[in-house]
Amino acid sequence: MIGIINYGLGNIKAFANIYNRLGIPFRIVSAPDDLQSVAKIILPGVGAFDLAIQLLEKSGLRQSLDEIALTRGLPVLGVCVGMQIMANSSQEGELSGLGWIAGEVKKFDPSKLTSATHLPHMGWNNVQPVLKNGLLKNMDSESRFYFLHSYYFHCRRNDDVLAVTDYGGPFASAIASGNIFGVQFHPEKSHQWGIQLLKNFAEM
Repeated sequence: MIGIINYGLGNIKAFANIYNRLGIPFRIVSAPDDLQSVAKIILPGVGAFDLAIQLLEKSGLRQSLDEIALTRGLPVLGVCVGMQIMANSSQEGELSGLGWIAGEVKKFDPSKLTSATHLPHMGWNNVQPVLKNGLLKNMDSESRFYFLHSYYFHCRRNDDVLAVTDYGGPFASAIASGNIFGVQFHPEKSHQWGIQLLKNFAEM
């Protein structure tokens, strides 16, 4: 059973629609009691870093998610801002992140972007796997995903980077540390490639 965390941010319905079509059991999680029988977690997110942390705290789910991710070791997938709040901190805000994967969220440097690019990084882009991992099964350099962001996750450990994408230079577009995974793009908006990734996560 996959638990899709509903804390006020993210495309909850889009994830639910995909898992409905795939016939994969899921549950919308809005309170700690909803986590019963959940074996995997998706932490979506759209918006600003500090707001995401504040809403997660307000939901009452943070302590339970810390236990699931760090103590019980269940697979967790963060998406977009849901991935970014797994960092220790962000240049976008002042609050501390979850600290699940060592790193900082940084803003793209506009001076490194060409005239053809700008902020936010919005639209389709390639995702190049750099490490073998079940999350990226059946993915290659031609896999394309939908992005919408101005900040990126800078991992302290290179071994935590699963895939990179070029936008004024390479940045980590998929990361992992043990049972904890994150993607900067939106698989729920990425057609066949996103469906494959969400299927891969369900089968891990």
